[in-house]
Amino acid sequence: MNIASLAPLAVVLPIFGAALAFVLLRQERAQRTVTISVLALTLVLECVLLASVWDGGTSAVTIGGWLPPFGITMVVDQFSSLMLVISTTVSLAVLVYATGQGMADGDKDGPISVFHPSYMILVAGVSNAFLAGDLFNLYVGFEILLTASYVLMTLGGTGPRIRAGVTYVVVSVVSSLLFLIAIAMVYGATGTVNMADLAVKLGQLDPGTRTLLHSMLLVAFGIKAAVFPLSFWLPDSYPTAPAPVTAVFAGLLTKVGVYAIIRTETLLFPGDTLNAPLMVVALATMVVGILGAIAQTDIKRLLSFTLVSHIGYMVFGAALSSVLGLAAAVYYVVHHITVQTSLFLVAGLVERRAGSSSIDRLGGLAKLSPLLALLYFLPAMNLSGIPPLSGFLGKLGLLQAGVQQGTPLALVLVAAGVVVSLLTLLAMARVWSRAFWRRPEDAEAPDRGLLAPAAANALPKSMVGATAGLVAVGLALTVFAGPLFRLSAQSAQEMLDRTGYISAVLGTDAAAAAHAQATVGGRR
Repeated sequence: MNIASLAPLAVVLPIFGAALAFVLLRQERAQRTVTISVLALTLVLECVLLASVWDGGTSAVTIGGWLPPFGITMVVDQFSSLMLVISTTVSLAVLVYATGQGMADGDKDGPISVFHPSYMILVAGVSNAFLAGDLFNLYVGFEILLTASYVLMTLGGTGPRIRAGVTYVVVSVVSSLLFLIAIAMVYGATGTVNMADLAVKLGQLDPGTRTLLHSMLLVAFGIKAAVFPLSFWLPDSYPTAPAPVTAVFAGLLTKVGVYAIIRTETLLFPGDTLNAPLMVVALATMVVGILGAIAQTDIKRLLSFTLVSHIGYMVFGAALSSVLGLAAAVYYVVHHITVQTSLFLVAGLVERRAGSSSIDRLGGLAKLSPLLALLYFLPAMNLSGIPPLSGFLGKLGLLQAGVQQGTPLALVLVAAGVVVSLLTLLAMARVWSRAFWRRPEDAEAPDRGLLAPAAANALPKSMVGATAGLVAVGLALTVFAGPLFRLSAQSAQEMLDRTGYISAVLGTDAAAAAHAQATVGGRR
């Protein structure tokens, strides 16, 4: 049996778990057990898929008996399977964290009957987006995860969450509308939305039409990825949600947009048509994001701005259109999903332990909770790119790729990447020195020194354990950086080559045609 034929289960299992969780809405313990078990089973399946394509190459699965390019196709390659594994790993850790928080608080932050089904639907949408072999199914994946995210963001129904949810909904609807218009334009110009088929047919269009379609898709995906200047909504939306929701949003939702950008640049529009504008966007995203982070006094808002800033590194790698640049971008996406989620979970623990996430009101947390200090310090240094951690390795690969390309714009981005990394370290160190290291009596709040000890709450073991586990995964990315970077390089080569993807969906003749077009067009 072809293992890749099991790929639809990566979407079906979470949907089944959501349905079962909803049936068990009055049995909280059973609901928690079901969702965690189903997500763990999904992770095992996705690890099997990753192993099957590591050396076996790309595989495609057609749904409902309709052959491509007419039917629904799911494609499993090294990049998509790697994204499935890391996203579900992070989702499982956050779900365990949320379960511990709910059990400790009596689910006062939102009805458990709503949270667990919505969370599983979110996971299903993310998985569907990674596996989608056509633009419309990618759109469906986005809509599934966005619909679930609307519910999760407004859990509890507080005023700030409703206001943030409204902004989030408006921006997401605009992005989805642009994406849908782009899909209609693509179909009108080519007669297909299958991405393998588009890889062949888009090359036959005149350059002006291709550039217009390319730009439309990038704008839609850029909003979802929160690149500058389309990132204004994120710092105001994410920090208001419950800690587990903020963590999974920060780790996954923007990366689905980044995934779509990388697919667009490598499969549908290979070459360097819009590489220069993408580099400018990457530069602005890095710089504006980190400047916003330095100005923040709330840990969650600070992390939201660093999230925006580091999206710029990934876009930079995609814009380089080289094997090294793309491989470093893939590695950095995996690193950032893990580390950024870890930091938001730690921010939730800080807020629970000390009663606030404002660094003006915090002090002495390292003495109050040494374990919490360690859980912050490790991913903070990792995000900052301190050697030899995975953040350093990913950035080093991106900088080497930029130097290798050697264009003035690429070299400017290399310099900016170094500066932004140093500023990230400054922002992370500022939180450390003020919230963890300084004496409580030196806090700037009127009730300085009293808040942390007085409001301290015991941290549930499951919340700490889930956070520690995710921090350990981030460290494992350093320990196993060699095999992971080789996998990233293989996936980058596979994406840039395109023939494996196209032949898996349409056959070898279509792949040969696409190869010939790319060679004649000078894009290889």
